[in-house]
Amino acid sequence: MSGLWNWSVAGLIEPDQVRNALAGALESPVGELPDVGPGALMCDVYHVGGDFPTLIDVFLAPDDVAEETIASAVAVRLGAALLLPDDTLNPTRYVLAEPDGTLRAVHVDEAETDDGAERRHARPCTGADPACATGPGCGRSRFRPGGDPARSAA
Repeated sequence: MSGLWNWSVAGLIEPDQVRNALAGALESPVGELPDVGPGALMCDVYHVGGDFPTLIDVFLAPDDVAEETIASAVAVRLGAALLLPDDTLNPTRYVLAEPDGTLRAVHVDEAETDDGAERRHARPCTGADPACATGPGCGRSRFRPGGDPARSAA
């Protein structure tokens, strides 16, 4: 375990609900900062504005499972859409894990605030969106623009 996952969830989700969904998806204990028990992942949950106001930081994330697989399972358990970073360097591009487990590439508008990043206006990455031209990689990603969304085994 050595990774860091940063996600945003649509809707105001209570921290206990997030930690329970994450624990269920990972089949591992998840603790609240700063009181984390031995062997537990560390998880911080806080709220900002925007369309995805619940921010989740997972510290010491496992490196033996794909982040998008766990994000998809958490989205299903929460019944809410979840944004996670994609595999490009485009700052507006994310992977959207939908409440049914579907994964698709999207672009979002992002604004930094004193409380954290606010993300709004999620829209499909089509390859023709002006946001696709602002950063590299949309066409080289595992999550291709447009096309059929990927489904996860959530």
